[in-house]
Amino acid sequence: MNEPFILELAYQNRHYEFPAAFQRYGYTYRIVVTMEEVNYIFEPDEEGLYRVIGTPTASVDLGLLRAVAEKLRRL
Repeated sequence: MNEPFILELAYQNRHYEFPAAFQRYGYTYRIVVTMEEVNYIFEPDEEGLYRVIGTPTASVDLGLLRAVAEKLRRL
């Protein structure tokens, strides 16, 4: 389960491929997605949706972070 993988998604008519990896976190897990050389940590909430831990950098599109979270939910 700790194997890295490539997260592929389409957003605003562009195709993205981001390196990602599962991280065990207590009884649950987190998924680290690297975007523009910055690691973003996504974790599932009580409703099964994903949220970003921490504050996103100013250079990343918040819509793209939402698209990544939605893609993770569908996996």
